[in-house]
Amino acid sequence: MNPSVYMDHNATSPTRSQAVDAVMRAMQIGGNPSSVHAQGRKARRLVEDAREQLRQVVNAPQSAQIVFTSCGTEANTLALQGSNRAKAFVAATEHPSVMQAHGCIECIPVDVNGLIDPFRLEEMFAGGGDDVIVSVMLANNETGVLQQIEGIVNIAHRYDALVHCDAVQALGKIDVDFAALGIDLMSLSGHKIGGPLGVGALIATKDVKLSPINAGGGQEGGLRGGTENVPGIVGFGVAAELARDELADMQRIKKLRDRLEERIIDVAPDAVVIAALAHRLPNTTFVAMPGVDADTQIMAFDLAGVCLSAGSACASGKTKTSPVLSAMGVPADVAKSAVRVSLGHSTTEQDIDFFISAWVDLYQRMSAAKTAA
Repeated sequence: MNPSVYMDHNATSPTRSQAVDAVMRAMQIGGNPSSVHAQGRKARRLVEDAREQLRQVVNAPQSAQIVFTSCGTEANTLALQGSNRAKAFVAATEHPSVMQAHGCIECIPVDVNGLIDPFRLEEMFAGGGDDVIVSVMLANNETGVLQQIEGIVNIAHRYDALVHCDAVQALGKIDVDFAALGIDLMSLSGHKIGGPLGVGALIATKDVKLSPINAGGGQEGGLRGGTENVPGIVGFGVAAELARDELADMQRIKKLRDRLEERIIDVAPDAVVIAALAHRLPNTTFVAMPGVDADTQIMAFDLAGVCLSAGSACASGKTKTSPVLSAMGVPADVAKSAVRVSLGHSTTEQDIDFFISAWVDLYQRMSAAKTAA
């Protein structure tokens, strides 16, 4: 049987053992955090401790609202719908959970690296901005490209617009500093950093007046009805602290990523690393194997024991051409042959060697088949 090499951390990063242990302890405590008796107060303490862990990890103000949600998608929806702004300006490369979260979306064009054109953004505010929320992810989930958030904030705030930042992919891979970014709202997710599935968070400054999108209870400051997922929240808090404390390890991960890219280009000079010259996450590469469709690659790598993806794991039709690449103007033949490789805390030198061997083997087999044809 082929070994399993996991290189899809941007979809879900394997759960950390410490987070699993924390979840188990929380489940053993039990109790409803809305109950006023002793057992309920214990559960409430666990939730509030995790809230404080997140606040410190991303350097959010003590006064900030931190609302636990079921995932990053719900956090994005709460930001865009709950902020009660009539229009949403979003980057053309945003995640589907942002693209579909508001009834009046206007896309901000991006350049060949997926970066927002600030002049075009400024033009979009010709009619004012006090009814606008701008939503731009800190790090793209497919290409890893990092947006220049501070400049976007400066423009948006001049027009009294709110700025929401989807930091789901950035957390744990780069230093995420809510206060330094100057944003109004930020979305996070647990399972991208080795925490449990099914828990996320929205952080907002005290000045943002949010309305609930999930009514039916007074939980989370009245902003999300329903009993909190105490074990998931506890595991999220633990994973966030671990991810922050291990940020230095991203230097190791970047070296592995760079070696992977260099080896591919050595073997196949016509291969394309998307946004190779842009400032990217240290763990992410989106690489096109010339002449080989992404769906063929995904199946071949899976059979070889390598887990990766063709782009966003949340998009329908998992192997269709990426809208992100289309927005960046990537040629169709390159876009349809691109797959995402994303490394993480469990990635080893041996994993990289195995992947490179599998990539080279597939490339050479497909090249030989085309030559024979």
